[in-house]
Amino acid sequence: VDEALKEFQHIDILVNSAAGNFLCPASALSFNAFKTVIDIDTIGTFNTSKVLFEKYFRDHGGVIVNITATLSYRGQALQVHAGTAKAAIDAMTRHLAVEWGPNNIRVNSLAPGPITGTEGYRRLGGKFAEESSQFDTIPLHRAGNKTEIAHSTLYLASPLSSYVTGTTLVVDGGSWLTSANNFPALLDFWAAGANKNQ
Repeated sequence: VDEALKEFQHIDILVNSAAGNFLCPASALSFNAFKTVIDIDTIGTFNTSKVLFEKYFRDHGGVIVNITATLSYRGQALQVHAGTAKAAIDAMTRHLAVEWGPNNIRVNSLAPGPITGTEGYRRLGGKFAEESSQFDTIPLHRAGNKTEIAHSTLYLASPLSSYVTGTTLVVDGGSWLTSANNFPALLDFWAAGANKNQ
């Protein structure tokens, strides 16, 4: 933060996008692995937001966009660690929007769905990630792309959303509403090799 302020004299936008994610059933997840994801995602988001609030946003206002996920909306198999961390960030988004709104700080979160061409998509989807049949259960029948996430983030960070705060924008083509959540099949996928990505 200090380096950015020295270089640019002001900071208008903070995007918290750190994530630690892998597929793992809760029964096989170590205490340390769970804590690590919470530390990266949830604690990292709070720490960065609080430091920027104290050093600049408190007196000058600003925008915070937290990148979360839809994993907690229905309880996604093999994702207790990431779903818990991202749900906490969605809650944090609402709390900070209420507390920091009087300082002219808007806080929102964005929950992407399956986005092609990303490391997370490759790691979580494995060799099946790019198969078109994987998209049949998504209402829009396709995965999203990085440009669509960038545009959505830009909307939340820009004056176009000047009266939007404390909300989560889901950008997933409707996938969380309809995608399969077959625990036995996902467990087989994990056992067949997805667990090597931890």
